[in-house]
Amino acid sequence: MHYDLHSHSTASDGTLSPTALVERAAAQGVDALALTDHDSTAGLAEARAAAEAAGIRLVNGVEISVTWAGRTIHVCGLNVDPDNAGLQAGLASIREERERRATRMGEKLEKIGVKDAERRARAMATGGLVARTHYGRLLVQDGYEDELGKAIRKYLINGKAGFVAGAWAPLDDVVGWIRGAGGNAVIAHPARYDLTATKLRALVNQFIAAGGEGIEVISGSHTSDDARNMAEVARRHGLLASRGSDYHGPENPWIELGRLPPLPADLTPVWTRWS
Repeated sequence: MHYDLHSHSTASDGTLSPTALVERAAAQGVDALALTDHDSTAGLAEARAAAEAAGIRLVNGVEISVTWAGRTIHVCGLNVDPDNAGLQAGLASIREERERRATRMGEKLEKIGVKDAERRARAMATGGLVARTHYGRLLVQDGYEDELGKAIRKYLINGKAGFVAGAWAPLDDVVGWIRGAGGNAVIAHPARYDLTATKLRALVNQFIAAGGEGIEVISGSHTSDDARNMAEVARRHGLLASRGSDYHGPENPWIELGRLPPLPADLTPVWTRWS
């Protein structure tokens, strides 16, 4: 079975509809795909219908924004019940914060000359959830940079002209929502946070104490060294291992569905906990 347990659709900041995403995953040889849109499960029903038609398994997922030690961390909830009231109430509270942040980011970008920034970013966000990525795409469209990653780094990260910090949910709450919805909590792309060994250990320890179970060892944003390091973290702490491309769309051809290397054979995959 080829599992890809981290992907995004137009329900958050991906560029493919849930149907098109599932169809692409099937064409790329993926057997089981988790749709993990940011702070939303709105795309799951459409994705499930597409997965049934394509003959692959859909894993109900969500990627939830966390504020931990003054920085943003993402936690994937895998195999969750999307109808769980506690999970949906928590996600709704984060989306309210996203709305505030989106408005403020638009205001800041307009001050540096990006015309009608918020309205145009919202027009891009066909799923209704406006993310930093939409503003990055707008900056590329207007010629401020030639690549999304460059635009985000130049204008939308801490200390830059368009940056607005998000006040996301506490780690313990997010893990609780996921567990309450019957799912497994997994730290997403941990190498991206540029944590010291001490900070990473503190994050993992608090995550486990809250009931977190897994860590993304293989990620589209991890180097081979990152994967080796995170495999060792999984071994040391007895965490389940996950793998996911973090696919957002064909505009980033270096990240593709179905191209992930396997997990190290001695790790326990998170999907072994599912029937």
